[in-house]
Amino acid sequence: MVVKPDWLRVKAPQWQRVGSVTEILRDLNLNTVCEEASCPNIGECFNVGTATFLIMGPACTRACPYCDIDFEKKPQALDSTEPIRLAEAVKRLQLNHVVITSVNRDDLHDGGASQFVRCIQEIRKLSPNTTIEVLIPDLCGNWEALKMILEAEPEVLNHNTETIPRLYRKVRPQGNYRRSLELLKKTREFAPWTYTKSGIMVGLGETDEEVKMVMTNLRDVDCDILTIGQYLQPSQKHLGVKEFITPNQFKNWQTFGESLGFLQVVATPLTRSSYHAEQVRELMQSHPRTKF
Repeated sequence: MVVKPDWLRVKAPQWQRVGSVTEILRDLNLNTVCEEASCPNIGECFNVGTATFLIMGPACTRACPYCDIDFEKKPQALDSTEPIRLAEAVKRLQLNHVVITSVNRDDLHDGGASQFVRCIQEIRKLSPNTTIEVLIPDLCGNWEALKMILEAEPEVLNHNTETIPRLYRKVRPQGNYRRSLELLKKTREFAPWTYTKSGIMVGLGETDEEVKMVMTNLRDVDCDILTIGQYLQPSQKHLGVKEFITPNQFKNWQTFGESLGFLQVVATPLTRSSYHAEQVRELMQSHPRTKF
């Protein structure tokens, strides 16, 4: 068993603030990936009043062995009130930036794209100044569904590549590395004003060269933002950690990513795809894009 190093210790959260955010989520019957995926940053994010909303769940149609989201329950029909409740939560929490993600819904013809669209539309009604980031699944390569989401004009389109190609069969057996890259490429083609983002987790047996290859592949499809974080095993039934990557190595990857031309690289042991996602608002000011 690999012993967790000191640099992965998380500061105890201020539970009063965590409780107030949780109360709003429970009142509106909403899920967050912070809770469902056992994110180590839940205390910090909830303390500042932020959360990444998980829609169309909590049951997932895929069984990725690294993920703590439930795949054993049967997915339910889409709830037409969910977008309205989510928008109300964004308003109550007074969020400047919101991240909306989802479980995989391969049972739906559009992969759930229409629900993403409705969530974006409802948030715009109640919180027009809030910037919106969507962290989407691969939609099984349904590019018309991707277009549907982009036409709703989220500021950021995030899709995680998760790992290196060599480990896909083991880590993400129902995913496809090239399809994930193609999704990001299509996003740039369909909506060049949208900021694209991706993330990978490390510590599963990849090499430095393989991580750099993924980073280079992402820049080849003009991905703007990259996150790199340490994989942590949610339970004994999930994939084990092969190695705890040092903070210095994360800094090296950040430097390499910046040399490739990413607008932003966030690489630390505790980084997750939506960790400090609100910082994209600063990026949008320094690297503005307009639709026309």
